[in-house]
Amino acid sequence: MRTIAHRHWYRSRDGFTLIELLVVIAIIGVLIGLFLPAVQQTREAARRLACGNNMKQLVLAVHNYASSKGGFPPSMLHTPGTVFATNNGSWGIHGRILPYIEQVAAAERINLEQPWDNGYPSGIVGTNWATVGSTRVETFVCPSEINNFFRTKNGVNYVYPTNYGFNFGTWFVYNPATGDGGDGAFHPNSHYRAKYFRDGLSKTLMVSEVKAFTPYVRNTSDPGSAYPAGSPPTDDSQIASLATGGQNKMGPATNSNTGHTEWPDGRVHHTGFTATFTPNTVVEFAVGGVSYDIDYNSQQEGKSATLKTFAAVTSRSYHNGVVNTGMIDGSIRKITDAIDLRIWQGLATRDGGEVANPP
Repeated sequence: MRTIAHRHWYRSRDGFTLIELLVVIAIIGVLIGLFLPAVQQTREAARRLACGNNMKQLVLAVHNYASSKGGFPPSMLHTPGTVFATNNGSWGIHGRILPYIEQVAAAERINLEQPWDNGYPSGIVGTNWATVGSTRVETFVCPSEINNFFRTKNGVNYVYPTNYGFNFGTWFVYNPATGDGGDGAFHPNSHYRAKYFRDGLSKTLMVSEVKAFTPYVRNTSDPGSAYPAGSPPTDDSQIASLATGGQNKMGPATNSNTGHTEWPDGRVHHTGFTATFTPNTVVEFAVGGVSYDIDYNSQQEGKSATLKTFAAVTSRSYHNGVVNTGMIDGSIRKITDAIDLRIWQGLATRDGGEVANPP
């Protein structure tokens, strides 16, 4: 009798073992860890480039305005010795250059002779706020801004912020009694032409970055005797001392911090900057046990007929270690946080006589 051998057949199994799967996941995790920073850096570089392009458009718009009107736009219009009838009395540079940044439709719907919030809260067609309360100008906002949304008031959209502040000088901004302005490229009633920038067009700042929804303090006692025009505070802690007793515009909610949230407004804390401190300097001020990085405006322009305006409104950005700036000659520069304060302030003056070259 023949013995029949039994053959054992084994079926191959499909798929991975648990160990193999864990190894694959670990490898993917390592690759993500290697490539993610590079992707983030590439995205930030693209946002920084787009920010610079926005700034270029603003610089060119100011020059086109000057070609049409005979001089650079004023930061606002104010009659010396008077006060504004309403809180928001005069349009700033952003509103005046709308026709030159392809915002003709918005420009045609507003009246620069009326306060920019004329018509609030009703928003009646034909009033300024009917346009302002619904206008979002992309050119005014950096792609890296984390608070890229409307500021609200009483539960409705009020106005859109901006990330680009024009150069109001180093410290002193405006004397409402005499009409004298500061040492920057812009101030109330200014109308400068190229010949007034004796320090050099390539050596004078026109615009720099600021952060939207910045905490700030305004309407304090006059700091002019302690820090007269031309000699700003040299330490950010001195601003905290000046700010004590002022009107705080800050709080835990984003919407409570209202600096640089009103693109139409001509005041320095909304559409300007000063070179009191170097870019991205932290100016600490504590309220209710919470520390804030603040801006400072001693007196809102147009609020008093006699009290001067001094301001420490710092240029800030979300670009690591730098701010984008636009010079009077139209060039766009990256300025590092490490710039010497004397050079930074020299770049902010139009005719200070400093030999200040952008890095």
